[in-house]
Amino acid sequence: MKKTEMAENWDSGGGGGGDVSPEYSPMTSGGDVSQEVSSNDVSPEYSPITSGPVHDWEEERSTEFFDDGTMTYFWRAHTLNTLVFMICFLLYEALSPPYEDMVDNTKRGLVASVSAFILLGVTVTPDGPFKRPHPAIWRFTFIISIVYELGLIFVLYQSASGARQLLKHIDPKLGEPMEEKDYGGTCHLYDHETPDDPYHNIKDKLDLFVPLHFFGWWLKTLLLRDWWLCWVISVMFEILEYTLEHQLPNFSECWWDHWIMDALVCNGLGIYCGLQSLKYFSMKTYHWRGLWNIPSYRGKLRRILGQFGPYVWVDYDWKPLSSLGRWFSMLGIIAIFLLAELNTFYLKFVLWVEPGHWANLVRLVLILPWGAVALREVFQFLDDPDCMKFGRQSWLFLAIVCTELLIVIKFGWETVTIPFPSYVVTLWMGIFILLVLWTVWNFFIDPHTFKVDSHDVERRREHWSQVRAIETKLSPSESRLFNPQFLFDKFIHRKTKDD
Repeated sequence: MKKTEMAENWDSGGGGGGDVSPEYSPMTSGGDVSQEVSSNDVSPEYSPITSGPVHDWEEERSTEFFDDGTMTYFWRAHTLNTLVFMICFLLYEALSPPYEDMVDNTKRGLVASVSAFILLGVTVTPDGPFKRPHPAIWRFTFIISIVYELGLIFVLYQSASGARQLLKHIDPKLGEPMEEKDYGGTCHLYDHETPDDPYHNIKDKLDLFVPLHFFGWWLKTLLLRDWWLCWVISVMFEILEYTLEHQLPNFSECWWDHWIMDALVCNGLGIYCGLQSLKYFSMKTYHWRGLWNIPSYRGKLRRILGQFGPYVWVDYDWKPLSSLGRWFSMLGIIAIFLLAELNTFYLKFVLWVEPGHWANLVRLVLILPWGAVALREVFQFLDDPDCMKFGRQSWLFLAIVCTELLIVIKFGWETVTIPFPSYVVTLWMGIFILLVLWTVWNFFIDPHTFKVDSHDVERRREHWSQVRAIETKLSPSESRLFNPQFLFDKFIHRKTKDD
């Protein structure tokens, strides 16, 4: 929502993982959500027959809003309740009749240990940069990433056949030899030899990966928040498919499948929808109110739905040409992003996991929140002058990508060591030489970098101080809800207002 609409419509803000535009201050961005005033939702403080609103909305917007207790109970950690629940669960297991099946006991013990670790992590792990819809959800994804990394390390110490047999404990259908689908072959758009179904080549390419391409790039655009970075990664991955099609038959595709169906249609539409979503979140005014402070049911519903959007919003300006270090950082981000994409295909190939199996989908779903938090931490690490520590989710995401690569190399050594065709070697040598020459020219011979002066540093420092103030604040009532004096003063204030 635009700022100018704020004076006319007291609308509800949006909410999910956390950011703020540079021009927003903590006072305008970290308050409470508002409700829309309409002719059907007339309160005593708003009269449609007068020349304007009777209530002083400007004064209310300038006051410090707080959560009135609507969500406070659900935002508390409940550490003692969690501990009692876990002990009762373990007590039930201790008093149950023992099982003599060693394999079953091992499985149940591992599941219980992992569950206890996840429960402990969700309860005591510090919050990350994202707050909506609930900080516990982001703590849960962080703990899951730790469990996943530990599982990858365990698999790395197994043999290829042993790792595939381990997957059978997850699903008996896993660990079986499979046949990779070849998307190449006949590339005619219209096959004259089959008049009954001349477009069968196109229909054969329309599988599960078509909607995954579209929705995947929609979400990836929300993660990267930069159109040129999205297009660079999209085009580079298509080039990587050309490069590696001699190793994975899955990468062998027709030219129109590469550049029209994938890059232009699926990826392009996904990036476009993602950019429109970024534009909406960037223009939206984030001004939050407590649920019970909203008189209309429509406003309450908008406030509840807003809980699943950003709490605040940060636009990413990566500035790859601002310095040589920033340029190499962007090349590293692109490389890690592409490597994470390639691991998806190589892991299922070396571990014998069918492309449509739910395990692949679960991994892709989990990588999205991991990547969202990691990119936010990396951007703040590069842009915030006061941020001197690499984010924990970024560190863990980098470890996951590298461990997956090591598993692929160990279990698929015969595949990854297949010699590259000469034209592929020539192509990448040319790309590397051009990249080096352009870097030397742009940063040493004829510099075109943006000048970073003290004013820019101070501006970024002020911006990130506002972001941190909003993210750490969330609700001033969290530390005062059970303060008797605070509740008494609040009750007296409301009673005086009613009188």
